[in-house]
Amino acid sequence: MSRRLPLLLSAALGAAVLGAAPTAHADAPAAPSAVTAAGAPSAATAAPGNQPYASYWYPNTILNWDPATDPDARFNRSRVPLQPRTSDPALKANPNARAGEGKVASLVSFGPTSNNPSQGSADPNYYAFGYWQYVDKLVFWGGSAGEGLILAPNPTVIDAAHRNGVKVYGTVFFPPAAYGGQLQWVRDFVQKSGTRYPVADKLTQAAQYYGFDGWFINQETGGGDPALAGEVRNLMQYTKAQTGTEYMWYDAMTESGSVSWQNALTSANDSFLQDGAKRTSDSMFLNFNWSARGLDSSRSLARGLGRSEYDLYSGIDTESNGYNTGVDWNALFPAGKAHTTSLGLYRPEWTWKSATDRADFYAKDSRYWVGANNDPSNTTTSSSWKGLSTYIAESSPITAKPFVTNFSTGQGDFYNANGSRVATGGWNNLSVQDVPPTYRWLVSSAGTKLTPSIDFTDAYEGGSSLRLSGKLDATNTVRLYQSKLPVAADSKLSLVLKTPAAGATGLKAAISFADAPSTFTTLDLGANTGTGWERHTLDLSAYAGRTIAQIGLQAEGSNPAYDLRIGQLAVYDGSVDAPAAPTGLSVLGASDVVAGSSQSLRLSWTASASGSVHQYELYRRNADGSRGYLGATPSDAYFVNKLERAGTESSTTVEVEAVSTEYGRSTAATTTVSWTGTPPVGGNLALNRPATASGQCNGNETPAKAVNGTVNGGNSDKWCTTTSSKWLEVDLGSAQPLTKFVVKHASAGGESSAYNTRDFTIQVRNSTADAWTTVAAVTGNIAGTTTHPVTTTARYVRLSVTKPTQGSDPAARIYEFEAWGA
Repeated sequence: MSRRLPLLLSAALGAAVLGAAPTAHADAPAAPSAVTAAGAPSAATAAPGNQPYASYWYPNTILNWDPATDPDARFNRSRVPLQPRTSDPALKANPNARAGEGKVASLVSFGPTSNNPSQGSADPNYYAFGYWQYVDKLVFWGGSAGEGLILAPNPTVIDAAHRNGVKVYGTVFFPPAAYGGQLQWVRDFVQKSGTRYPVADKLTQAAQYYGFDGWFINQETGGGDPALAGEVRNLMQYTKAQTGTEYMWYDAMTESGSVSWQNALTSANDSFLQDGAKRTSDSMFLNFNWSARGLDSSRSLARGLGRSEYDLYSGIDTESNGYNTGVDWNALFPAGKAHTTSLGLYRPEWTWKSATDRADFYAKDSRYWVGANNDPSNTTTSSSWKGLSTYIAESSPITAKPFVTNFSTGQGDFYNANGSRVATGGWNNLSVQDVPPTYRWLVSSAGTKLTPSIDFTDAYEGGSSLRLSGKLDATNTVRLYQSKLPVAADSKLSLVLKTPAAGATGLKAAISFADAPSTFTTLDLGANTGTGWERHTLDLSAYAGRTIAQIGLQAEGSNPAYDLRIGQLAVYDGSVDAPAAPTGLSVLGASDVVAGSSQSLRLSWTASASGSVHQYELYRRNADGSRGYLGATPSDAYFVNKLERAGTESSTTVEVEAVSTEYGRSTAATTTVSWTGTPPVGGNLALNRPATASGQCNGNETPAKAVNGTVNGGNSDKWCTTTSSKWLEVDLGSAQPLTKFVVKHASAGGESSAYNTRDFTIQVRNSTADAWTTVAAVTGNIAGTTTHPVTTTARYVRLSVTKPTQGSDPAARIYEFEAWGA
């Protein structure tokens, strides 16, 4: 392999790509005294309803951390236990993949070290990773000499990873001195109190309290000696002797105390993995410059130490080039032979960072993980990067009932509950991500293959659904999930479907059993009576005593434009159970977002006393009895970034209900949020409101850019789309009297007037159940800014573009869409 930078030096180059707070290699170190114990603003100076963030510390400041006094700690807890996984070699997608050998560790930066929101945010642009079936461990990558060296993972990432049976590690790193590192920080790390290592005790406490599995230790500060190296080793052995907290060690510091990347397991670093009879770390990440000879010797040495070669993760750096990175795959995963070691992926979120929009991200992520053909069974390509499914057999966490998926990816442009729209506007929250399909995608057909996809335009629960579309001219079998689900006498299989028209769905459920895992039994799902979401429940009692090994779908018939959405798939026993209601919903703190108009809230409650809870959902109760979705979490505390005041109401009722693992719902616990002052009147009511659209040209030209109040941020300070249907929708929060709309077109933002929108309409409605009413229709416009007086009342406003420019250019360019109140 070509020479690559050491791990943290490579990370330094990623700071510009992240657009995040500076890394250790760009900052002078901040004095630890300038940071609180939690690594965030102190409770004394923080607003009571402020945004909670993931925890980060220095070695000395973590000593003062106490979850009982850290106001953010409760919001950083994961409540999802690590799920067991199954992997049947007979069901692997790719014939070249091997089960039970090399594993994958993924080092991912989901955000900056500081200001990393605990429970998601209102931004749909997020690394919503969905190929957990190929990963064994995820390292929550970060740390900064100017912010903190120790970074605990967000609970959303822990929730999603654990739901898929993937362990999660936080990061501890010590950078080179040239990039802000201080050897004293390493000495602080290994300080002792009698026989104890206090920092190690705090690392264990944080992992146990927050609910993650261990720590990635990256010591790259030079100047050490054998005694210091011995203390680092002793600290890890001390932890291993007392707790189940795991460590992954990075190949940098050697037993001499110097920093010298071995790119292999050698006599210079092997005691950081195994020290005689003492287990020092659970695994080691080998630096990027490994060779076939070095990996062979590493395997032999690991075995000689009584350890598996698969405890070694040979690193590849994909931060800059993604699947264009050169890798000696045959040295790592030789064809037809046992894997040499496991694989360590550095920064696979390149697929998201380099994407122009969500569709581009999903295409790149698919190519990264399952190859160029969007099919894990067929990774034939001229590229040297075949996809990870070429080498690694899929694992599945579906080993117990109930199993329910809504095909939610943990991000979206709206939120649906029971098929109804309960929130508009973008969001991300991996805590509500469902287990993604094991196989993305495996379709067999003697004719044209249908195309499965994740659809972000409709959902039954959450922000997405599974869509099957294309030409149906022969039977299509779609393998979705590998599983290990025993069938009981009262077991059921349920699917929620939506079709473009009433009538036969042409769809069957397809299941295979462990005694014949490759043979599918099909059960007809019948017809839909309308065009809405409809549930079809199948009795599995005839198969009692057998174990479901695969779950899929089979489409039959003839249809040149087959199009069907699956909103939910569930396997459960008996009736759908509802948990007990949570109790004690209370407001821990509130802060004004806009005085008299909106607040941010910290909420908490007591978990349900009985029943198996999948998540808690929070809503506001509207005057007409409907509810507006505020968020969801498996935990007992949640931060609401914005609760909107409806008109001049004096108080708002907030509710939390428990949703069971079978998606039964409890009654709600309630509390009241009071409003003071006079709400602002008039003005641009669309400003910074949740906005959705038919699409966007790239990741920088989102719907939010059309309601951000500015036109002078350059060519990316706009919403842009080239979709065939072009529309932009804004939720004003409640029905508001409106006097005019203002649209700022291309030339208002400094572009050519040739790109000004020529033909468009403006529409309004008060609820998602209402039809749109057109209040302005324009043809032949040439102006950069247009004003449209109206006398109407509406909550939802929509701009529909029918001719986007003066010529043939297909892109709509809207710099601002304003809705002015009375």
